[in-house]
Amino acid sequence: MRSIGLIFAGLAVLALGGCVKDIKQDRVKVALMNTGFSEELSDCMAHRMAQKLTIAQLRRLQELGGPKQSWMDYVASVKRVHDPDAMEILVSSAALCRAGLIH
Repeated sequence: MRSIGLIFAGLAVLALGGCVKDIKQDRVKVALMNTGFSEELSDCMAHRMAQKLTIAQLRRLQELGGPKQSWMDYVASVKRVHDPDAMEILVSSAALCRAGLIH
């Protein structure tokens, strides 16, 4: 009986992990769209960014908020976070998505 309980607990944790991932990805997508990225590009970038960045990193990026005039405005804003890892993932995600190498 005890092992069945552990199995159900393990399955619940796995299911919750998937839900958290989906919520994280959706929030990243909305945040990117709010800064001026297209829905298609935001969707593509959000998938990769949600996988590779921690919640703390994503929160720092979210604090940048507000529409930007250009891609370079957004990159300049991200530089102010002083997180090279987040910068690399943001720029590479945008480049890979724009080039059609990931979807």
